[in-house]
Amino acid sequence: MIERTPALLQRLLTPGEQGLSAASRAARVAAKEAVGKALGSPGDFSWQDVTVEREALSRPHLRLRGATLRAAEAAGVQHLHLSLSHDGAIATAIVIAERGRPAGGPTGERTTGEGTSS
Repeated sequence: MIERTPALLQRLLTPGEQGLSAASRAARVAAKEAVGKALGSPGDFSWQDVTVEREALSRPHLRLRGATLRAAEAAGVQHLHLSLSHDGAIATAIVIAERGRPAGGPTGERTTGEGTSS
């Protein structure tokens, strides 16, 4: 899809995500879509408001900003669990929004994920 419409790369992915392999980029797009669905598709959802991050040898996690962060806070979401997978031409992501987690800060800028690497 990116080859046919190169402008999608900048629209869907943050600068840090754009240099990844095609499979990892596809998994990140799937994760962003899953975040939108987990939050009930907020009307002002921006692809740039969701970033999938991963430090070396750690699980991927989500970082929310802007309207997406506000939607998560309004819904009482305290934690987003993330699972990414890609194999061949298929990339998938699952996001589970958890409310009211006792200890730990609000969703905030950094929401840890639990899942596989990408």
